[in-house]
Amino acid sequence: MTGTTEPTRAADPHRTIEAVWRIEGARVVAALARMTGDVGLAEELAQEAVVEALQSWPEQGVPRNAGAWLTAVAKRRAVDVWRRRERLDERYRAIARDLDETGEDEWQPIDDDMLRLVFTACHPALSRQAQIVLTLRVVGGLTTAEIARMLLVPVATVQARITRAKKTLAAARVRFEAPDPNEWGERLGAVLGVVYLVFTEGYAATSGDRWIRADLANEALRLGRVLAGLLPREPEVHGLVALMELQASRFAARLRPDGSPILLADQDRTRWDHAQIARGRAALRRAAATGRGLGPYGLQAAIAECHAVAPSVAETDWSTIVLLYEALGRIAPSPVVELNRAVAVSMAAGPADALRLVDRLADEKALQGSHLLPSVRGELLARLGRTDEARAELLSAAELAANERERAVLLAKAEAL
Repeated sequence: MTGTTEPTRAADPHRTIEAVWRIEGARVVAALARMTGDVGLAEELAQEAVVEALQSWPEQGVPRNAGAWLTAVAKRRAVDVWRRRERLDERYRAIARDLDETGEDEWQPIDDDMLRLVFTACHPALSRQAQIVLTLRVVGGLTTAEIARMLLVPVATVQARITRAKKTLAAARVRFEAPDPNEWGERLGAVLGVVYLVFTEGYAATSGDRWIRADLANEALRLGRVLAGLLPREPEVHGLVALMELQASRFAARLRPDGSPILLADQDRTRWDHAQIARGRAALRRAAATGRGLGPYGLQAAIAECHAVAPSVAETDWSTIVLLYEALGRIAPSPVVELNRAVAVSMAAGPADALRLVDRLADEKALQGSHLLPSVRGELLARLGRTDEARAELLSAAELAANERERAVLLAKAEAL
């Protein structure tokens, strides 16, 4: 079978499959979607290939090119599906011939497939919410639980949105193909939104034992750069690229050798990637140069730039950051933006003013069940000397945090009070 040459024995095949899927899953689905023209079917075929891997790899070893193996198996399953449907058309015969002739060494990840998949998942036949959850699931490879935590909604809601989105695409007979350039505009907002959500999950994972998922963040940044090349006159595309470049520039300084997080105040700023900071600032200038003003991503990039050029936390231009958050809150209001504004206010004007802003968010439904609110509130109470209340808030935040690394940081803060 294709991809079984020179297999290697893995100590734990199940963990190997999980790792392969995390890295290659989205590309496998993208390749299958291009072949079948059906995103839902593509995901089902990919999952069937994973099931076959779980059965064969422990016995036969892990293929040298596991991604190619999964893709080849899933393609053969697709051919079986078409055979059962008695759809022996020319397309089937051409693909079947191609499978016979294609070897593992010919496998090459096709970058355009990923972007095409994003645009397909952001089809206008879907609601904005459905576009986002479907892309995060299929392109980002995130679990429904991870998506639910990112979007601050119940898991059942995410599951329902994904199911309905696939049915809608099938009912509308949406093909897996890039839209014409004149159709990009109506999908661009959703595309940028999901690219940034994928980056966000890579920047600070919502669950698991890793603080950073660099594979996700780098893929989102790559997609953003491709978009900037396709749409050079769109300020928000450059704003998003600027934001991701500036945030990614801190990756090397955000982790200790054991994988535990290093918070902004404790980071060695000489380890920040200053070439990447320069790229981010250049992208931000391109966004501003369009003359259409900064949008939500541009404003967030401007905030990130304030951090990137500051010698230390104490010397950061917090007053400007407060103003930028105020502007962001007006054009893209959300409880999370308001919470971040409160943090900036605490640095510019003191924790008492910030605590009043945070307490106004106590009844926000979107923050219920999230660790964000008690985490920030605990920090502010600690700075005000209200130690017992601060400890209780931080412990509450730790209990709600799904990421093990983040939970450990919150527990350490509570213990240090």
